Amino acid sequence: MSFLDPAAIFTRSWSLYDLLTEHNYMFHREIYAGVDELLGLRDDSPYRLLDLGCGNARYLAPCLMRIPPTLYRGVDLSETALAEAHEYLAELPGEVVLTQGDLLDAVESTAESWDVLFTGFALHHLMTDQKARFFRAAGRSLSEKGWLILVDVVREENQDRETYLDGYLRFMHEKWTEVPRDQLEEACTHVREHDYPEPLSTLQEMARQAGLSHMRLIGRHAQHHTLLFTRSATSAMKKG
Repeated sequence: MSFLDPAAIFTRSWSLYDLLTEHNYMFHREIYAGVDELLGLRDDSPYRLLDLGCGNARYLAPCLMRIPPTLYRGVDLSETALAEAHEYLAELPGEVVLTQGDLLDAVESTAESWDVLFTGFALHHLMTDQKARFFRAAGRSLSEKGWLILVDVVREENQDRETYLDGYLRFMHEKWTEVPRDQLEEACTHVREHDYPEPLSTLQEMARQAGLSHMRLIGRHAQHHTLLFTRSATSAMKKG
C-alpha cells in the first residue's frame, strides 16, 4: 500500500494514533511531562503559540492549561483530529483557532510573530530541503525571544536512513504488541515510505542558519527527542 500523502494513515482515521499513545509506544507521557516542565520555565509575559501538525492536541492541551497562551493556533491535515482538538482545547482561557492545512505552508505563509512554535512528530515527514525551509520560516516568524519546541524522531550521527528504519521497524514489531496485525503492517509501510529523520547535527545546523543558534536537549527516549531552539541561551526564561 502506498500513500501519496505522508499523513494519510492518520487523516483517514485518528484511531490508530490514539491507540499508539494510549499504550505509550512513542513515549508521549514522558515527552509531554518534559514539555510541561519546559513551558513552566517561560517568563510570565503573555505569549502566542502556533502548533504545527497539532493532531488532536490531547497531550499538549494539559501543558497549556498551567501557563495558557493568549492565542493558540493549531494546524493539521486531519479533519478528524481537529474536531477532537476542539474538545481538548475547550477550557483554554485564551483564543483558540484551528485550521486545516499543511504545516510547512502554514509556517511559511504566516505574517504574524509567534512566541512559541511547537511541532510534534511531524517534521520527519519532510525532505531535507523542506526541513531547511521550515527552519528558515521558523526563524522569520519567531519573536526575538521566541522558542521553537521540536518533538520528533532523530537518527544517530553517521547512521543512514535504511539502518535507522530497520531499527525502528524492529522496535515497532517487538514493542507495539497491542496494535492489530493489519494496522501494524500499515503503520510499518507508512514509516518505511514516509519517515525521513535527520541526525541531530543536521537539525542544529539548519536552525543555526535560520538564526536559532542555541539548541537544548530537553529529553530523549530511544529515537524520540524533545529539542528547544532559541536565538540565545536565556530567551524568555524565568530569572533566578
